[in-house]
Amino acid sequence: MLQTTKKTIIKETAKKMVSRENKKAALHDKLQLLRSVTNSHATKDSSILIDASKYIEDLKQKIDILNEDIARSSSYSWPMDLNQVTVETLEKGIQVNVYSERSCPGLLVFVLKVFEEFSLNVLEARVSCTGSFQLEALGVESEENGETIDTHLVKQAVLQAIQDWNESNDQE
Repeated sequence: MLQTTKKTIIKETAKKMVSRENKKAALHDKLQLLRSVTNSHATKDSSILIDASKYIEDLKQKIDILNEDIARSSSYSWPMDLNQVTVETLEKGIQVNVYSERSCPGLLVFVLKVFEEFSLNVLEARVSCTGSFQLEALGVESEENGETIDTHLVKQAVLQAIQDWNESNDQE
Protein backbone atom coordinates (compact mmCIF):
# COMPACT_ATOMS: atom_id res chain seq x y z
CA MET A 1 0.00 0.00 0.00
CA LEU A 2 2.87 2.33 0.79
CA GLN A 3 4.35 1.44 -2.60
CA THR A 4 1.09 2.40 -4.37
CA THR A 5 0.95 5.74 -2.58
CA LYS A 6 4.56 6.55 -3.60
CA LYS A 7 3.78 5.70 -7.24
CA THR A 8 0.68 7.91 -7.16
CA ILE A 9 2.62 10.81 -5.64
CA ILE A 10 5.38 10.43 -8.25
CA LYS A 11 2.82 10.37 -11.10
CA GLU A 12 1.03 13.45 -9.78
CA THR A 13 4.32 15.28 -9.31
CA ALA A 14 5.35 14.38 -12.87
CA LYS A 15 1.99 15.61 -14.20
CA LYS A 16 2.40 18.91 -12.34
CA MET A 17 5.92 19.34 -13.76
CA VAL A 18 4.68 18.64 -17.29
CA SER A 19 1.78 21.01 -16.72
CA ARG A 20 4.17 23.74 -15.50
CA GLU A 21 6.42 23.20 -18.52
CA ASN A 22 3.40 23.43 -20.84
CA LYS A 23 2.26 26.65 -19.17
CA LYS A 24 5.77 28.08 -19.37
CA ALA A 25 5.99 27.19 -23.09
CA ALA A 26 2.56 28.69 -23.74
CA LEU A 27 3.55 31.89 -21.92
CA HIS A 28 6.77 32.07 -23.95
CA ASP A 29 4.79 31.66 -27.19
CA LYS A 30 2.38 34.41 -26.15
CA LEU A 31 5.25 36.75 -25.29
CA GLN A 32 6.86 36.09 -28.67
CA LEU A 33 3.54 36.84 -30.36
CA LEU A 34 3.25 40.05 -28.36
CA ARG A 35 6.80 40.91 -29.33
CA SER A 36 6.03 40.50 -33.03
CA VAL A 37 2.76 42.45 -32.86
CA THR A 38 4.42 45.40 -31.12
CA ASN A 39 7.54 45.27 -33.32
CA SER A 40 9.68 44.90 -30.21
CA HIS A 41 13.31 43.85 -30.53
CA ALA A 42 13.58 43.05 -26.83
CA THR A 43 14.72 39.62 -25.69
CA LYS A 44 13.83 39.75 -22.00
CA ASP A 45 10.24 39.05 -21.02
CA SER A 46 10.02 42.20 -18.91
CA SER A 47 11.36 44.34 -21.78
CA ILE A 48 8.78 42.85 -24.14
CA LEU A 49 6.04 43.84 -21.69
CA ILE A 50 7.45 47.36 -21.33
CA ASP A 51 7.57 47.75 -25.14
CA ALA A 52 3.99 46.45 -25.39
CA SER A 53 2.89 48.97 -22.76
CA LYS A 54 4.52 51.81 -24.74
CA TYR A 55 2.91 50.52 -27.92
CA ILE A 56 -0.52 50.58 -26.27
CA GLU A 57 0.05 54.14 -25.03
CA ASP A 58 1.00 55.22 -28.56
CA LEU A 59 -2.18 53.62 -29.91
CA LYS A 60 -4.26 55.43 -27.28
CA GLN A 61 -2.72 58.75 -28.32
CA LYS A 62 -3.46 58.03 -31.98
CA ILE A 63 -7.06 57.17 -31.10
CA ASP A 64 -7.41 60.44 -29.18
CA ILE A 65 -6.07 62.40 -32.15
CA LEU A 66 -8.43 60.60 -34.55
CA ASN A 67 -11.39 61.22 -32.24
CA GLU A 68 -10.52 64.93 -32.14
CA ASP A 69 -10.29 64.99 -35.96
CA ILE A 70 -13.67 63.27 -36.23
CA ALA A 71 -15.23 65.72 -33.78
CA ARG A 72 -13.80 68.66 -35.72
CA SER A 73 -14.94 67.34 -39.10
CA SER A 74 -18.44 66.47 -37.91
CA SER A 75 -18.89 69.97 -36.52
CA TYR A 76 -17.78 71.43 -39.85
CA SER A 77 -20.77 72.90 -41.64
CA TRP A 78 -21.59 73.67 -45.20
CA PRO A 79 -20.61 74.85 -47.73
CA MET A 80 -18.79 71.75 -48.75
CA ASP A 81 -15.08 71.52 -48.46
CA LEU A 82 -13.55 73.04 -51.60
CA ASN A 83 -11.96 69.68 -52.44
CA GLN A 84 -15.45 68.31 -52.95
CA VAL A 85 -16.36 70.73 -55.73
CA THR A 86 -14.20 70.90 -58.83
CA VAL A 87 -14.74 72.74 -62.09
CA GLU A 88 -12.35 72.15 -64.97
CA THR A 89 -12.11 73.52 -68.48
CA LEU A 90 -12.26 70.84 -71.17
CA GLU A 91 -11.98 70.96 -74.94
CA LYS A 92 -15.76 70.76 -75.36
CA GLY A 93 -16.85 72.76 -72.33
CA ILE A 94 -16.48 72.43 -68.57
CA GLN A 95 -16.54 69.46 -66.21
CA VAL A 96 -18.30 70.00 -62.88
CA ASN A 97 -17.84 67.46 -60.06
CA VAL A 98 -19.69 67.70 -56.77
CA TYR A 99 -19.33 65.12 -54.01
CA SER A 100 -20.73 64.79 -50.50
CA GLU A 101 -20.50 61.82 -48.17
CA ARG A 102 -24.11 62.37 -47.15
CA SER A 103 -27.28 62.16 -49.19
CA CYS A 104 -28.48 65.56 -50.41
CA PRO A 105 -32.07 65.33 -51.66
CA GLY A 106 -32.85 68.25 -53.96
CA LEU A 107 -29.27 69.48 -54.38
CA LEU A 108 -29.22 68.48 -58.04
CA VAL A 109 -31.90 71.08 -58.83
CA PHE A 110 -29.82 73.85 -57.22
CA VAL A 111 -26.69 72.84 -59.15
CA LEU A 112 -28.58 72.63 -62.45
CA LYS A 113 -29.86 76.16 -61.89
CA VAL A 114 -26.21 77.27 -61.95
CA PHE A 115 -25.85 75.66 -65.38
CA GLU A 116 -28.91 77.57 -66.51
CA GLU A 117 -27.60 80.87 -65.11
CA PHE A 118 -24.36 80.45 -67.08
CA SER A 119 -26.26 79.34 -70.21
CA LEU A 120 -24.58 75.94 -70.11
CA ASN A 121 -26.19 72.97 -71.79
CA VAL A 122 -25.65 69.64 -70.06
CA LEU A 123 -24.20 67.23 -72.62
CA GLU A 124 -23.54 64.38 -70.29
CA ALA A 125 -24.15 63.83 -66.58
CA ARG A 126 -23.81 61.08 -64.01
CA VAL A 127 -25.59 61.47 -60.69
CA SER A 128 -25.72 59.21 -57.66
CA CYS A 129 -27.86 60.09 -54.66
CA THR A 130 -27.92 56.84 -52.70
CA GLY A 131 -26.10 57.18 -49.40
CA SER A 132 -23.93 59.97 -50.75
CA PHE A 133 -24.27 62.64 -53.41
CA GLN A 134 -22.08 62.57 -56.48
CA LEU A 135 -22.50 64.60 -59.64
CA GLU A 136 -20.27 64.59 -62.70
CA ALA A 137 -21.57 66.86 -65.44
CA LEU A 138 -20.19 68.06 -68.74
CA GLY A 139 -21.58 71.42 -69.74
CA VAL A 140 -21.08 73.32 -72.98
CA GLU A 141 -21.72 76.97 -73.66
CA SER A 142 -24.88 77.71 -75.54
CA GLU A 143 -24.30 79.02 -79.02
CA GLU A 144 -26.07 82.29 -78.23
CA ASN A 145 -23.46 83.19 -75.64
CA GLY A 146 -20.10 83.77 -77.28
CA GLU A 147 -18.28 84.45 -74.02
CA THR A 148 -15.84 82.05 -72.45
CA ILE A 149 -17.01 80.77 -69.09
CA ASP A 150 -14.78 81.41 -66.09
CA THR A 151 -14.46 78.10 -64.19
CA HIS A 152 -13.71 79.97 -60.97
CA LEU A 153 -17.03 81.82 -61.22
CA VAL A 154 -18.87 78.56 -61.94
CA LYS A 155 -17.25 76.95 -58.92
CA GLN A 156 -18.23 79.88 -56.69
CA ALA A 157 -21.78 79.71 -58.06
CA VAL A 158 -21.97 75.95 -57.35
CA LEU A 159 -20.70 76.52 -53.81
CA GLN A 160 -23.32 79.25 -53.37
CA ALA A 161 -26.00 76.87 -54.71
CA ILE A 162 -24.91 74.30 -52.12
CA GLN A 163 -25.13 76.95 -49.40
CA ASP A 164 -28.60 77.95 -50.63
CA TRP A 165 -29.69 74.31 -50.67
CA ASN A 166 -28.36 73.84 -47.14
CA GLU A 167 -30.20 76.92 -45.88
CA SER A 168 -33.45 75.79 -47.53
CA ASN A 169 -33.11 72.39 -45.83
CA ASP A 170 -32.43 74.03 -42.46
CA GLN A 171 -35.71 75.94 -42.71
CA GLU A 172 -37.77 72.80 -43.29
